[in-house]
Amino acid sequence: MPKQTFKYEICELSKETVPLYCVCLEDWSDEMKEAGNHKALWYEKMKDKGLRVKLAKNNKGEIGGMIQYFPAEYAGVNAPGMLFIQCIWVHGYKKGRGNFQKKGMGTALIKAAEEDAKSLGADGLIAWGLALPFWMKASWYKKRGFKIADKQDMMILLWKQFKENAQEPKLIRKQKDPLNNIQKDKVIISAFINGVCPVGGLNYEKSKKAALSFKEKVEFREINTYEPEVIKEWGITDAVYINNNLITAGPPLSYEKILKLIKKEVKKLPG
Repeated sequence: MPKQTFKYEICELSKETVPLYCVCLEDWSDEMKEAGNHKALWYEKMKDKGLRVKLAKNNKGEIGGMIQYFPAEYAGVNAPGMLFIQCIWVHGYKKGRGNFQKKGMGTALIKAAEEDAKSLGADGLIAWGLALPFWMKASWYKKRGFKIADKQDMMILLWKQFKENAQEPKLIRKQKDPLNNIQKDKVIISAFINGVCPVGGLNYEKSKKAALSFKEKVEFREINTYEPEVIKEWGITDAVYINNNLITAGPPLSYEKILKLIKKEVKKLPG
């Protein structure tokens, strides 16, 4: 039996679809509401600075996928003249709009992004993935012609070169710890927030809420990493540290887990 093919309409973001984009197509999710308005604020700042967003619709006009990319200086990579794919997401839950995955929608989106990036004169297109087989898979990009440019732990930076003289992109490494000197009289929560991904907003909001429950024993510090200079200064975009210990820079932890980690450090305080 021949493999079934699907055709999709790739469209630009509109005023009507911005709210859906800001919750990554998960308008049904209570957890997305917990992530606050960080994504919307980031979008307002980035919409005139080279941000590109494309949505994919099926033949019924239902939006099932999205891709967002923007100038690499606003990401944690060193890649002048290139565009960075922050994420490509095809809705895969039964809830809400349903499962659109494994039907070629992601491939259609990335092809559209490549054509767009070339038309804009970009030196190349960059993406990031993980060496894990189940979430943000780097292997997905490799199957579509992207080559590995850099690695750090489980993170893999990939790229597709458009111009012969394009320089291979590199990840910006962590430059310094959140604290130069750990205060002995309180626990310090350092929350790095960029806004590009609701997951980062979710980790931020949960950590802030947890920190407030300990009152004067815990100090919550926000480091906004929207500006490229701040990203270069720290080498961090979205992450939460308890004192100098990284607790999350990826999928969100539960509020209960964060609370437990803070409580463990509070118990170490004198008195």
